Amino acid sequence: MADQAGKYIPSPHQWVREQVELYESSGGTEGTTLLDTGLPCILFTHTGNQSGAIRKTPLMRVKSGDSYVLVGSMGGAPTNPVWVYNIRSNPNIVLRDRTEVFDMRVREVTEPGERQTLWDLSVEAFPPYAEYKAKTSREIPIFLAEPV
Repeated sequence: MADQAGKYIPSPHQWVREQVELYESSGGTEGTTLLDTGLPCILFTHTGNQSGAIRKTPLMRVKSGDSYVLVGSMGGAPTNPVWVYNIRSNPNIVLRDRTEVFDMRVREVTEPGERQTLWDLSVEAFPPYAEYKAKTSREIPIFLAEPV
């Protein structure tokens, strides 16, 4: 992506750094499940909204047709993950799903019917999302990454 010209800054969280490194260094053949869950994850590259740096984030793999659902749950924490602000500021991302890499454009889903449909799809793919929602008073942001 032409607008991701900044320097890559790895996550401050060790498990995220390790997951990203394994996923990328293997060309998408290893590190494709989230930690010990055995459930598939994707990796997306985005631009820091303040730093302009390249950031890389693993998330659960939730597909809707040719698009991917990005859930800003952060385990039900009281605040949004930083990546939410990054993609609100710059919705152009690169998404890796195992060995496939796509340029995508992200939009935040706010229409209640579409939100519910994508939420249900997300909980089906990763049941702990329901627990995360119960743990927080904030509305968990939902985004749809669509092919460019």
